[in-house]
Amino acid sequence: MVKKSNKHVEHNDGKQPLCTIPEMPLRPLDANVNDQRASLIRVTEKKWVNGTVLHYYFHDEPSTWRGGDDQKDAVRNAFSEWKQLGIGLEFIEVTDPQDAEIRIGFDQNDGSWSYVGRDNIDYATDPDERTMNFGWDLTTDYGHDTALHEIGHAIGFSHEHQNPKSGIQWDEAAVIDYFSGSPNYWSEEQTRHNILRKLNENETDGSDWDNNSIMHYQFPSGLIIKPEAYQNNPLIPDPGLSSTDIVEALHFYPGLDINLPELRPWESHRIRIDAGRQIDFLINPKYSREYTMQTFGKMDTVMVLFEEINGENVYYDGDDDSGTSFNAKITARLVRGRSYVLRIRLYYAEQKGEGALMMW
Repeated sequence: MVKKSNKHVEHNDGKQPLCTIPEMPLRPLDANVNDQRASLIRVTEKKWVNGTVLHYYFHDEPSTWRGGDDQKDAVRNAFSEWKQLGIGLEFIEVTDPQDAEIRIGFDQNDGSWSYVGRDNIDYATDPDERTMNFGWDLTTDYGHDTALHEIGHAIGFSHEHQNPKSGIQWDEAAVIDYFSGSPNYWSEEQTRHNILRKLNENETDGSDWDNNSIMHYQFPSGLIIKPEAYQNNPLIPDPGLSSTDIVEALHFYPGLDINLPELRPWESHRIRIDAGRQIDFLINPKYSREYTMQTFGKMDTVMVLFEEINGENVYYDGDDDSGTSFNAKITARLVRGRSYVLRIRLYYAEQKGEGALMMW
């Protein structure tokens, strides 16, 4: 387990540049989707299927995006720190942006930001564009936390200070005025999106407020009305990953089971998992031909097929049926002698145990 640093974050009463996240539209859901179903979809929709290998690439062109070796090493170390928790995601550096889901720049005039989770592949599809940027030195204590924070976004976690359970009551005029100046220079719209906006209950996992989360901003005194403890004192999260950060990361991305059940043609497998959880299958086709894999029942799922190539599970195909009346379905040519892994994460089921999976 990674231990938190005992070093103090240099904060100057919280006056630090803060991260922004690109504003993305909400996934459209069918009109007949009820609030409970919508809530379970929203909590999980940006999370990756556990077992995904996330490839990251450092952009060196244009030159304004190029980072020094010390900055790149800081990012590499932050990826390693998340991985050392024992999560089921893998992080691999690549040398071609077309192979990367996460493409990193170091433009010092563009702040620090990242797309959130699967937004990296749903919206940021141009390999010549960044999906993450670091706009200040990462070799300081604050820079180290910045790297952990942006990677937290990349694996699907949102800002903790926007947790609806935080109970934060802002002095809105003071917040807008403060962040319009140095070092952030945000517009009112940016401040509302990144700070004042509360996430809907159905966009969060329902956990209690963690004011020490790596996903929490630090704030100077004079911006918060309630809790009263922060009226005259800055809110400065402890450095590093909090205990709640670790619990949440392992909840969505637990360590992988290497002994997977085999999915064979025409055998039905009942899906008996809770919302947000995942079930995985190994496929060793006996014949090279086209196969169809499909879920059955009133469920919302994301289903992803990986092919094992040189010891790595490489994305092959996927389908996400959440918020629709359809079932997840993949039709793909599988080759005899090769191995595949099918991973299914459940968003919602009308009743646990009423869904099934079959391949033919």
